[in-house]
Amino acid sequence: MTKQEVLDKIDEIKLRKSETQMEELKAAEHGCPKRLYDTLSSFSNQDDGGIIIFGIDEENDYNACGVYDPQDIQKKINEQCLQMEPAVRPVLTVAEKDNKYFVAAEIPGIDVTERPCHYKGKGILKGSYIRVGDSDEPMTEYEIYSYEAYRKKIQDDVRVIPETGLSILDPELLDEYIKLVKKDKPNLSSLPLDTIYKLMNITKNEGVTLSSLMLFFRYPQSIFPQLCITAVVVPGEEVGEIGGNGERFIDNKRIEGTIPEMLEGALSFVKKNLKTNTIINPDTGKRMDQMEYPMVAVREAILNALVHRDYSIHTEGMPIQIIIYSNRLEIISHGGIYGRINVAQLGKIQPSTRNPVIALAMELMQLTENRYSGIPTMIRTMREYGLSNPVFEDRRGSFVVTLYNNTAKSVEDEVNGLSGKEKELLVYLGIPRSRQEIADFLKLGTIDYAIQAYIKPLMEHGLVEYTIPQQPRSQKQKFVATSSKKSGPVVCN
Repeated sequence: MTKQEVLDKIDEIKLRKSETQMEELKAAEHGCPKRLYDTLSSFSNQDDGGIIIFGIDEENDYNACGVYDPQDIQKKINEQCLQMEPAVRPVLTVAEKDNKYFVAAEIPGIDVTERPCHYKGKGILKGSYIRVGDSDEPMTEYEIYSYEAYRKKIQDDVRVIPETGLSILDPELLDEYIKLVKKDKPNLSSLPLDTIYKLMNITKNEGVTLSSLMLFFRYPQSIFPQLCITAVVVPGEEVGEIGGNGERFIDNKRIEGTIPEMLEGALSFVKKNLKTNTIINPDTGKRMDQMEYPMVAVREAILNALVHRDYSIHTEGMPIQIIIYSNRLEIISHGGIYGRINVAQLGKIQPSTRNPVIALAMELMQLTENRYSGIPTMIRTMREYGLSNPVFEDRRGSFVVTLYNNTAKSVEDEVNGLSGKEKELLVYLGIPRSRQEIADFLKLGTIDYAIQAYIKPLMEHGLVEYTIPQQPRSQKQKFVATSSKKSGPVVCN
C-alpha cells in the first residue's frame, strides 16, 4: 500500500466503523499489542491475506489515535511474525497525518501446501486460526487435517476398514465391476485376480478399502451408519417452519445402500417431492409438463456430493443432506472445496480430486463422466429452464449446492435490489474492468476496499465474474458483469 492508500483506508474505516474479513484494527497508542498471532495466522490462511492497521482505537469509536513509535512497532511486528510457522513476511507502510503516525501491515496469504500457518508457541492444533467475518477463530481439528490431507495426498477413500475381507463384498457386484475393469485392457486382464484387486484398491493390506465397501457391500451403513443421505421436505423457506397441519417435515427419509443405490434413492425422493409445472412450448404451442428443477442438475449435484465428499474419520459421522424448501433445494456434503481451487473457479479449471478411486469406479460403471463437467452441466441446465444459476458455497468444512425455483428471486430481482451506486457499477462492468479502474470509478483511494465492499458481494450474487478465473490474483485480472457476454452492456432501470 502507498502512504496515501493507508490514509484513505483510515478515513473509510472511521466512516464505516467496523472491521472486515480483510482488515484488523489495533490501537497501539501505548505499545505494540503482544498477541498478534491469531490475526497473523488467520490472514495467512486465507487466499487474499489481510491488512492490520495500527493506530485506530476500535473501542473508542474508531478514534485515529496513532501509534506510540512507528520505528519500534515495526520491529516488534516483525518479531511476532517470525514466531509463526511458516514465518510471516509482512509489507509494512508508515503514514503520517495530523502529527500522528499509522502503520499498515499487509499479511500475504500463503500457499495451500504450507497451511495452516500457526503460532509456534502453541503448536499447530492450538495455534492455527481462520478468519470468520471480522473475527479470528481457532481452526477445528478437521480444518487442520484438511490441509494436511491435501499436502500429503492422503486418500481416505482407500483407507483399510479393520476386520473386513473380500467375503463381505457382494460377489455379483464385484464380478460385474471386474469385467468393466478388464475391458479393453489385455495386460491387466492377464494378471491374477488377487493382484487386480490390489491394483484397483479393492483390497489393501489384507483388508477391504472404504471405496470397495461403499461400492460393493450391500449395506455399508452397518459399519458406517452416517455414511448415508438424509432427505427432508420442509413446508417453508427455513428449517423449523411449521406447515398448515402443524408438521415440521412434509417428507423425511434416510437413504442407504451403496453409492449407486443412494444416488438412485435420492433421485427418486426428489422426483417424488418436486412440483410439476405445465408450460406451453413457444415453438409448437403444445402443453408439456416440466419438473420444478431440471433433474439433470439435481443428479449432478447429488452425484458430486457422493463422489467428492470427505470420507475421512473426521466426517464419517456426518450424512449428506438434501433439503427441499418451498423456494429452493439444497444439497450439503461434508468436506469443503479440495485443494487450491475456490468457488469462483468451479467449472472453469480442472480441480484436484479428493477421492480418485471412487471417481474412477463410478466412471467405469458409467455413472459419471469424470471429466469435470458436472458444474457446467448444472449451470447450463438451470439456465435452459429459465432459472437462476446454482449457488455454490464453501462453508467451513462443508460444500453446499443450492438450486432456486421460480418462486426465488430472479437475476432481475437481484439487480433491482441493488443500491444506485451498485447498479451504476454493474453498467460500468458491461465491459471488463481492472481493479484500479473500478476503484477510480467508485472514487475510492483503496483498491482492496473497492473489491471487498463492492465487487465481492456482486460476485456472490452471480452478477459479476473474473475474466481469468483460473488465476484470481493475476495482475491482468479484470471483472465483468456476467450477462454482458451474451447480451452486451448491462442495462439497469
